[in-house]
Amino acid sequence: MPGLFPPPGYAHAAVVEAGERLVFMAGAVPLDAEGVLVGPGDAVAQARQVLANLGEALVAVGSGLRHVVASTVYVAGPERADLVRVWEVVRASGLSDGPHTSTLLGVAFLGYTGQLVEITATAVVPEGGARAVGALG
Repeated sequence: MPGLFPPPGYAHAAVVEAGERLVFMAGAVPLDAEGVLVGPGDAVAQARQVLANLGEALVAVGSGLRHVVASTVYVAGPERADLVRVWEVVRASGLSDGPHTSTLLGVAFLGYTGQLVEITATAVVPEGGARAVGALG
């Protein structure tokens, strides 16, 4: 966008055409399939698990990481370096492949004991994707 700095791994805006189906994802967390925290004390390991969980949830609704148009990345920790390390994992994932807006936030703590990373997302469900409407649990 003219007059704005070049964003590192995200876009200033993402436009979705009217009539597209959108999916609004709850925060993906770093728990494995049994509900056990992955990577205690390791924000990078947790970011990888969060992205894997987000990717799996998106596929279940007929979308995928490359179809995410907006995300918010939450990182709990006292150091800015924690945000940088997590952002590097996000940038290396398929999440940053399409026109994608993102906000990276440092927070004091997150919902699960020991949780350091969480990502919420809004994605387009491409034509032919899942037609289910409602909540998936």
